[in-house]
Amino acid sequence: MFENLIGNEKIKQDLKTVLQNNKVSHSYMFIGDKGIGKYQFAKEFAKGILCLNEEKPCGSCKSCIEFNNNNNPDYKYIGLEDEASIKIEAIRKMQEKVQELPIVSSKKVYIIDDSEYMTKEAQNCLLKTIEEPPEFVTVILITSNENKILNTIKSRCLKIYFSNINNNELKQFLMDKYKINNISENMLRAYNGSIGKALKIHENEELYKQIEAVFNNIESYNIITAIKNLEVLYKAKENINELLDYINVLLIYKAKDNVKYVDYINEVENTKRKLNSNCNYDMSIDSLLFKIWQ
Repeated sequence: MFENLIGNEKIKQDLKTVLQNNKVSHSYMFIGDKGIGKYQFAKEFAKGILCLNEEKPCGSCKSCIEFNNNNNPDYKYIGLEDEASIKIEAIRKMQEKVQELPIVSSKKVYIIDDSEYMTKEAQNCLLKTIEEPPEFVTVILITSNENKILNTIKSRCLKIYFSNINNNELKQFLMDKYKINNISENMLRAYNGSIGKALKIHENEELYKQIEAVFNNIESYNIITAIKNLEVLYKAKENINELLDYINVLLIYKAKDNVKYVDYINEVENTKRKLNSNCNYDMSIDSLLFKIWQ
């Protein structure tokens, strides 16, 4: 169990012990940064809860086989599903089924991913199930921002905090599983212990290399050549927060030798706030570059 997952060894052991001792709680909250494996942990734990044999998850019983084939009737995943939020309708559908007895296993498991995106109405609706769950039901909430979840829900969940993955462990994992080699120290810092972030960065590796080439030689550029070579920033709206984070990774390294880069770091953070407040995109990028190369 959890053999293919990296990091958070204590949590692995704790969840194994829970299954071995048959001490599964009715509601859990898995908390930690995006992309560090919370969902994979939750899914493996769910499979163990539903397993029909003593060694959980066995991988060979009817429940495990159906789980691996994504057709276990006692397991339900609820997530954003290309929406901006998890609406009350999704939770109501869950409540319509939650009282029904399990079909294959002796338990039922519901995972609510990105649970901080539940609307207030959805959260209040879920609270009814969390307060008085059927004996055979376990609900696992996954979140990267517990502050957006009602205190009345949080107080009824067993909270488990996940740590970001150690850099060396993450690097080896990416090399072994995804054949991603030649990972620079700057890239490793940008991954911030997140498999999800690492894979997203790798998909756009050329963008990051262009940015790195400019900021590694920042003094040799002026505003005209900087805008020309950082044109990617104007075209990468979907990835701009990650790209700005990477710029700060590069600037933080430089700030060790020159404090002026601290001001640039603050300007990058200010630009992120502007963009998150729906300020004009191109003007915000213009302003940032002019502040750096003024």
